[in-house]
This record gives sequence, C-alpha cells and structure tokens, in this order.
Amino acid sequence: MCGIIGYVGKRQASPILLEGLRRLEYRGYDSAGVAVIGADTLVTRKRKGKIEEGLGTLLGQSPVAGHCGIGHTRWATHGPPSDENSHPHLDRASRVAVVHNGVIENYDRIKERLVAAGHHFHSATDTEVLAHLIGEHLARLTSVPEGTHPLAAAVANALREVIGTYGIAVVAVDYPGTIVGARRGSPLLIGVGEGENYLASDAAAVVAHTRQVVYLNDYDVVTLTADDFAVTNLGTETAKVQITRLEFDAEAAERGPYPHFMLKEIFEQPQTVRNALRGRVDLEEATAKFGGLNMTTAELRAVDRVVIAACGTSWHAALVGEYLLEEFAHLPCEVEYASEFRYRNAPLDKHTLLLVITQSGETADTLAGLREAKRRGHKALAICNVVGSTIAREADGGIYLHAGPEIGVASTKAFTSQVTALTLLALLMGRIRMLSHPRGNQLLRALEAIPDQIQRILDQNERIRQIALKYAAAEDFFFIGRQYNFPVALEGALKLKEISYIHAEGYPAAEMKHGPIAMIDERTPTVVLAPNDALYDKTQSNLQEIKARKGPIIVIATEGNTRIAEAADDILYVPATLDPLYPLLNVIPLQLLAYHIAVARGCDVDKPRNLAKSVTVE
Repeated sequence: MCGIIGYVGKRQASPILLEGLRRLEYRGYDSAGVAVIGADTLVTRKRKGKIEEGLGTLLGQSPVAGHCGIGHTRWATHGPPSDENSHPHLDRASRVAVVHNGVIENYDRIKERLVAAGHHFHSATDTEVLAHLIGEHLARLTSVPEGTHPLAAAVANALREVIGTYGIAVVAVDYPGTIVGARRGSPLLIGVGEGENYLASDAAAVVAHTRQVVYLNDYDVVTLTADDFAVTNLGTETAKVQITRLEFDAEAAERGPYPHFMLKEIFEQPQTVRNALRGRVDLEEATAKFGGLNMTTAELRAVDRVVIAACGTSWHAALVGEYLLEEFAHLPCEVEYASEFRYRNAPLDKHTLLLVITQSGETADTLAGLREAKRRGHKALAICNVVGSTIAREADGGIYLHAGPEIGVASTKAFTSQVTALTLLALLMGRIRMLSHPRGNQLLRALEAIPDQIQRILDQNERIRQIALKYAAAEDFFFIGRQYNFPVALEGALKLKEISYIHAEGYPAAEMKHGPIAMIDERTPTVVLAPNDALYDKTQSNLQEIKARKGPIIVIATEGNTRIAEAADDILYVPATLDPLYPLLNVIPLQLLAYHIAVARGCDVDKPRNLAKSVTVE
C-alpha cells in the first residue's frame, strides 16, 4: 500500500527520489522520507504529513547530496503516523537504511531477541526491527558466496528469519553505489536505465525516466548498481528475469488540464471502454475473442460453475458479471469477497473455474485466493489492468483491460472496463453453449455504441455538478436499483463514501421496505436507478414508497422518460441500451455526483483519508 523509490546513477538522487514519491502519492500515505548515501555518510530526511508541506519543505531547507538513495511513502500499520515511525529506518549503528512495504508478522519475537542483545529502538514499527536485523547480519558476515554482494547476502540471511510480507529497499554506508531490494507479497520492480537504475513499488514512479522494467517475483533479491543489476531467489538461488516495456508513458500518469486525476479518469471512459473492446469483437460469429485466456473451446465448454473473487469496486463489477454469466451462458456463478474466500474451505469441483478481478494485479487477498485455487488444481483466470503485475503473471490466463494507469484512489475507469470485459466473456461462454447468433450480434452492436453514449452523459457534467451542490450537505444517502443495477447502486454508495465521507448505503430496491426505509426522512436523499428495463414498473413502485415518506429523490432514468419526473426531485438521463448494459451507463452520473459532492465539501478527492490505491497487506 505504501510507495518505494530507489535511484543509483550519476545524477543527484534526492530530486529524483522526491519526484518519484510525488508520483506515488496516489497509493495513499501519511508520511514520507528519503535516505541518501554521500561521501561516507548516510543522511535521512523524513516527516509526517503531505510531501509538499513535509518532506519537500525539509529537503528544500536542508538539501542532501549523493548519487544513491531510497525513498518511501508510508501508510501506517505498526505505530501511528509520526516523524519517528516514518521510513527510512536505520540499524543499530546507523549505517544501514531500510524502507519497507508489507508486514513482518514475527517482528515482536525478533525484537525481543535484539533488545536482549542490547539493541534500542526509536519507533513502534516492524520495519525498524528489520533494519536492525539486517545490520546485525551485515556486521557478523565473515564470507559470502562467490559473485554475491555482501549487502545482498546480509539481506537474504535476515529475510530467512522473517515471517510475513515485504517489498524492501536497502542501502548501506559501506557500499555507497549499491541498492539491494527484495520482495515477498508486496510489488517491486527494477527500472532499467542507461548508466543509472531504479527500484520502485510502482511503474508510475519510474516511467518518466525509463519504460524498461523488470517485475520481481516472490523471494527475489536484486542487487542494483548504476551499470548493472543481478537477481537471485531465496528459494532456488536462480531467478527468472524478463525485461518488459511499459504500455503507458509519463504523460498518461499526469493530470493534464483536469483539477483531479479522478475527474480525468471519469472523462477517459469513452476511450477506455473502446480499448477494452478493441480486437475482441467478432460480428461475423456474433461472439468475443480473446488472445490470453489460454483455454480451448472444449475446456471453456467443460466449465460448469464459475466463482469470481474480488475486492471493493472490482467486487461490484463481479456482481454484474454474475448476472451476465447466468443470463448469457446459463452458468451457475458465485461472487466471493477475496478476503473471505482465501480462508474458507469452499467446495470447488473439478469443472469449477475461478475468475479473479483486480485493477492493480497486486491485491493481497485476491492474489491469495488465486494461489489457493491453483494449489487445488483449478484453472484460474484474471481480469487485470496492470501488465506484468503479480496476478497477471501467476494466473493461467486472463483479460487485460488496457485502461492505462488509474491514479485516483477511487476507481472509476477500471470499473467500466471490467464490466466491458465481463460482458465479452459472458458472451463468449454463452455462444459456445446456447446463446443465439442474433442475440450475440445484438449485444455486440449495443456494446460498440456504449463509448459514444458515455460521452453524451459526460456532456451533462455541469448539470450533475449543480445537483451535487444541492445535496452536498447531506450526511446520509441511499442508492437503490434492481438486477443489473443493484451492483451499480453499491458502487455509487462506495464512491460517495470513499471521497466525500458521507455515510451511504446501496440496496436492491425491493429490500428498502424490509428495514432500511425506516431511515428515510427529509434529510436523506435516495438515488434511484430506474432505466427503462424489464423491472422498471417495480422500481417505480419503490420510488413512490420513498416519496410518500418525503425523502428527496434523484433518479437516473432513460432518455425520453418524462413521466418519472413527476416523482423525482432531480433527474439525470442516460441513453437507451440493452438491459445488461445499463451498468456501463448508469455508473457514470454516480461517479460525477460523488466527485462534485466531494469537491463541494472540500475533500481531497485523489487522496481520500485512510485509503490506499492498492491494498497489498491484510
């Protein structure tokens, strides 16, 4: 969840580290710091708070010189946010510095042993314990295998004592031109430059300098110098190294003319949906085609049950996928919270397919679910946005979203891309079973119209902003919808909670009268998803129940439906489409509504409190 950046080369490290940390801000953090190796010196600068007011100001007042260094943005796990708990952390002799993402589960037992040996600690973090442990191993190192760097040997020896997850970067005064990194369960990559190299937890931190990266695997240890890098593995002592070219450039990770990344990404959705469709539409056969599923038609035909595991927004997309797979392919489908699935002894027969959905490809719970299914011999596919991510590499096959970097913590374009990919997958599974050619063709043609229809909704941005201003002072919201629009109601409520801190709940429309309607009053708005679908009349009845109790109502309706305005306080229109595709349209005004309410309330839209973009710890 935190961010790591390392640099070694001919340039001054400090400005590069600071720039990299700024590019990692979107992941969520509460403090930031750097450690730079100079002339026989190790200098750290770290401070609680935002980079510009904290670390940036500190480095401006007290610059640090050196050509090798590491930086970190911290999201608190062990110990509250504070200057002392900020990374980097030093060893006992203050000659080794460590930054760390993840959790060292046995840090307390290691700490007890070190305290008994005379070590003193200045923070409440597990990372400082790891720094002391590495320093201890480095101090007592007498020999190393041929070709192994002493600092890498000390790091490897220390990590063999560790239980937990980690992505770390380590520098030491005695080895001024070297950075050692290692990962287990927390992402880490090498940025390959010319006469300089980088280490980072996220490609966004290095894409301005290089588009050549190496994604490290679990238990990999890398030794990085300006001119070279070497990777070994704690388990096998050999490692698979593959240089990958990033799909996006530095400009794609910039805000451009938009005030926030979230707004930029909302407005990118016509293009990102096109990207998810590109090359995958086969109108002649009325089906979808994928290059990366790595399953034959016979294997897909043999699947008799699908389990989808995901978290957060991806879980809501998965719920839409459940409806799609059941309708188009008549396949039993269940959606699991990945965090629950990984610990359950869920019965999976041999013809069950596991599908995991993740934007980042690094979500810890989703990755654990994938590994559990594979351990039990099941095929596991992934829908993922980040090429080269851990889940993308470990899945048996899958579908890339090609949505480009999503920087805003509150996911928007990933959701619509995931639903697009799920629609195509459901169509494919349906066509190899029982879905007719005309129905498949109808669906594809409607899908191809979606990007332009999204643009028509985005053109209503100012209208949506005005409605948002009207309700920005509310402290409670309900979102309701039926069938395909129930997951959209959940997603709309989540978006509002994430960035405006308003309490919001999403429900199937009919469930309101089974308890939640007791909360309806003049101060509690309800957003009603009421497109002209098969259940429109039923949803209209639920709307009237809320109106009878004087609850303010915002309706998302299909263009041309003027009658519903009689029951609504405010109404937003979306173009007409097929029932299964309304989630792709109805979610857009909900994203904009949440965005504009958050802005009106003065919230930090791109960096909401307590949240991180990629959850890589439990």
